[in-house]
Amino acid sequence: MPARPDITSVLVIGSGPIVIGQACEFDYSGTQACRVLRSEGIRVVLVNSNPATIMTDPDVADATYIEPITPEVLTTIIAKERPDALLPTLGGQTALNAAMSLVERGVLEEYDVELIGASAAAINAGEDRDEFKDVVERCGAEVARSVIAHSMDECRAGVDALGGYPVVVRPSFTMGGLGSGVAFNDADLRRIAGAGLAASRTTEVLLEESILGWKEYELELMRDTADNVVVVCSIENVDPVGVHTGDSVTVAPALTLTDRELQRLRDIGIAVIREVGVDTGGCNIQFAVDPATGRIIVIEMNPRVSRSSALASKATGFPIAKIAARLAVGYTLDEIPNDITASTPASFEPTLDYVVVKVPRFAFEKFRGADPRLTTTMKSVGEAMAIGRSYTEALQKAMRSLDKKGTVFHWDGPAPTAQQTSELLESIATPSEHRLVDLQQAVRGGATIAQLHEATRIDPWFLDQMLLLQEVAQEVEDAEALTPEVLALAKRHGFSDVQVAALRGISEDTVREVRHAFGLRPVYKTVDTCAAEFASRTPYLYSSYDLETEVAPREREAVIILGSGPNRIGQGIEFDYSCVHAAMALSERYETVMVNCNPETVSTDYDVSDRLYFEPLTFEDVIEVYKAERAAGPVAGVIVQLGGQTPLSLASRLSEAGVPILGTSPEAIDAAEDREAFGVVLQRAGLPAPAHGIAVSDEQARSVAQDIGYPVLVRPSYVLGGRGMEIVYDAGGLDDYLQRAGREPGGVYGTGPLLIDRFLDDAIEIDVDALYDGSELFLGGVMEHIEEAGIHSGDSACVMPPMTLSDTEIARIRRSTEAIAVGVGVRGLLNIQFALVSDVLYVIEANPRASRTVPFVSKASGVQLAKAAALIMAGETIASLRSSGHLPEADAAITDPDDPIAVKEAVLPFKRFRTTEGRVVDTILGPEMRSTGEVMGYDVDFPRAFAKSQAGAYGGLPGEGTLFVSVADRDKRAIILPVARLAELGFTVLATTGTAQVLRRNGIDAMAVRKISQGVGAHGEQTIAGLIESGAVDMVVNTPKGQGARADGYSIRAATTGADRPIITTVQQLQAAVQALEAQLRGPFRVRSLQEHIAARRSRRGSAPGPHHVADKETR
Repeated sequence: MPARPDITSVLVIGSGPIVIGQACEFDYSGTQACRVLRSEGIRVVLVNSNPATIMTDPDVADATYIEPITPEVLTTIIAKERPDALLPTLGGQTALNAAMSLVERGVLEEYDVELIGASAAAINAGEDRDEFKDVVERCGAEVARSVIAHSMDECRAGVDALGGYPVVVRPSFTMGGLGSGVAFNDADLRRIAGAGLAASRTTEVLLEESILGWKEYELELMRDTADNVVVVCSIENVDPVGVHTGDSVTVAPALTLTDRELQRLRDIGIAVIREVGVDTGGCNIQFAVDPATGRIIVIEMNPRVSRSSALASKATGFPIAKIAARLAVGYTLDEIPNDITASTPASFEPTLDYVVVKVPRFAFEKFRGADPRLTTTMKSVGEAMAIGRSYTEALQKAMRSLDKKGTVFHWDGPAPTAQQTSELLESIATPSEHRLVDLQQAVRGGATIAQLHEATRIDPWFLDQMLLLQEVAQEVEDAEALTPEVLALAKRHGFSDVQVAALRGISEDTVREVRHAFGLRPVYKTVDTCAAEFASRTPYLYSSYDLETEVAPREREAVIILGSGPNRIGQGIEFDYSCVHAAMALSERYETVMVNCNPETVSTDYDVSDRLYFEPLTFEDVIEVYKAERAAGPVAGVIVQLGGQTPLSLASRLSEAGVPILGTSPEAIDAAEDREAFGVVLQRAGLPAPAHGIAVSDEQARSVAQDIGYPVLVRPSYVLGGRGMEIVYDAGGLDDYLQRAGREPGGVYGTGPLLIDRFLDDAIEIDVDALYDGSELFLGGVMEHIEEAGIHSGDSACVMPPMTLSDTEIARIRRSTEAIAVGVGVRGLLNIQFALVSDVLYVIEANPRASRTVPFVSKASGVQLAKAAALIMAGETIASLRSSGHLPEADAAITDPDDPIAVKEAVLPFKRFRTTEGRVVDTILGPEMRSTGEVMGYDVDFPRAFAKSQAGAYGGLPGEGTLFVSVADRDKRAIILPVARLAELGFTVLATTGTAQVLRRNGIDAMAVRKISQGVGAHGEQTIAGLIESGAVDMVVNTPKGQGARADGYSIRAATTGADRPIITTVQQLQAAVQALEAQLRGPFRVRSLQEHIAARRSRRGSAPGPHHVADKETR
């Protein structure tokens, strides 16, 4: 069947902000789908609240709404746009839940919108546990025995029915395993089931028999309307059941199944997809296999494109999202050509002649006190993937792709003693972030496969591969000399030059020289979906120490772009966005080459750049790619300043090795990172910076802090995302910080001296993104933070254009920015943070690279900064970019009073991180970044834009109910007006004794409640934490008095996050919230598409769109 003629416009729902369990793989699938649907001549309407995505670029869809994904907003958009169909399977759980709400409210029926990709019945059958159980049983397969419960009493009865503990607890309709866990006793049950009942959309949980320790597999399937089914990929989890698949090390294809077992999984999978009725698109089914008996259980299915679909796409080269979009509008698999071969249809199943390994990346160090055990609740923040000719090679490449200390197999120091080995065996019984490295150390210490299997339940085949790595390492260490044979053996098993150097006790550079002298270089193989049976048209390559290379020679000059590696807190999709824009902008003049190892991103899509190398971002791997490309044709240079800290840290070594670096020179990058060199730049320009000093010992730290004067901001050298940064208010606080930091690996001074700055209290923090070409500055955007200085810029809400800065202040900011750009020697992007205190503009820091605000600024201003930056690095000037229409005549220094207001709000993952007792970790914001993603609110004025940003970030502010207020003394004066206004709006005000007294004296009726330290009253009066936990409070205002678990504030904030209520921790945020509430009460949100905003801005500026005008493309 060709495309359905009755579908002329489709509404696509994105997945909203990046949260744990739902990351940028949905940007990748959504972007692909929008492109495909438009190529079919269908009008695409897109809704997504996340500005840091490629899919929200104005040229991806016909009408782009950066709006909160709520049923109310979606209804408004449907009423305005009148689409024929809604495609909900490409935006993760967010889109599915939103679509189901629209079905239940009768909105789709009212506006005659058809659900395509998956019917409501299919979504329910896949998501609703009871219905799914019936489906599986009808297919002749089995699910784990289970009981459904709606209350704690029903939960206890359920445990008895299942034959006692342990049991698995899972809520319905959640994503990334939120709220689930394994209960070993009654206390666990109370903790997990209580949270699970709260997290579920339907307040029900499922208790099921424990299948801990079974082997876990996934199949990625696709089905069309003609009932053709293909199995795209089989995936095996190295970790047995009990660890969420997103937190597991996984391999594709499945390696330890017999042919008959794999066939049985395929039969069940195909039967289930048919029975559920997913008739157009992808779906992912998870299985557990009992290694003792071979009994197969179906764990669950996702009737949508999932995180595993992105992995399966990148692992096989089979573009699941593209094909799902085509199937949704009526094609069948045999009518869709395979992009990569261009000669086979999509109904050919991919075959792999290589092994793919995915390894998760965690961020426990960001959340003090978080429980580091891995369970069925997903906790990883990113992942890296690697491709190799064998499991050992792919595994080792994936481990070094993580770009994090302590995650690579090592042979340092003496082998563990028998005592240490038995301790390691004990620790690896509990899954944790370092389990594989600990397992490798246990192998070094002589642990046997039987012992390891007993401890971990990992399949003996994978354990045997660890023994193989140990044998190879032994051979490298014991060899008389590094012969070509020994070195080639190590390389074929994925050992890096660094690992070989450590085993031999020589330097990495020596190993490289020896290897090159032997002529040992990696060759690059193609991912071609068909094990080289047909010719491949798209260069999607991976390295291996094999015989022949498949890198084709080229005539055009190439530019190599280094991506940002696995997502992590502080370096996420925002950097990938800039890399993709560079590839787009440079593709007209150059052959673009992308190097990256993150399977979730748009940059690792094989049609974004001319060539894609799926490789780790280490010096060794990058220099080999450069050499291979040099052999294929001329290379203009490498771009390192768009992918965040990962490629930046390679800049100086690449430059020393003779690789041309485009844009800002490595020397200039170091000048901005190095305190003293940057201080000189500021002095020459006559710009003030806060008083600061450095310390290399505790003694020195105390005296420096004393000289500067408290409060001070302390932080280690060379960190991204404010790792280890804190504000200290007095000498006691400093001692506390030094003690805690001393216990971390590497200690306080491990990465260099401790930096100590005067902390500017009550400062307005300002973020600037600008472009500089060596002679002219283009001010991209000036953002004003809503929270005052002291909260990491990645976590604080910010607004653009700035709300309280006058034109003269903006002019001063522009002059200071230009002085720094000249002094540092920037070519391309520059991000500066300023603080404005009583009319003095201080410079806090400057980063000569793409920052995480680039996508937000680009969306809010309509100027694509990353594209312009890439062209400047390749030699264009700002003047030439203005004449070609890439940049407008006026920059952000000229304010337009009619411009809409954009507010960026951070989304924080505290709910996923609990302490071992099950309490949420402290939610106080500080100078260390903890957010995983962001949303954007866009409207005519600040109150409405802020209201939208709150609705997009966590469901919005309550319009009525009970408010609890407890603030530090320094904030008591400032809260009187906003709280009075909330009381007028009808909120009931509760407060702790001190705050209540201040409010009453000012004529606000506030009721005092008991502090946590006072405990429950004589007549059973609840403490404030009890009231919050029981759901009696709708919104909490709590400004911290100091950090640490001793403070009452911690318990209040933890209880609020646990109860999923909005929490406000600064006075500025409270004032903004009051404005937003008033805007909400004036009526529902109004919406305008990005394209309408751009057209309005163009007509205001009166620019006649010429033939070369970029904006002209965007409205086509």
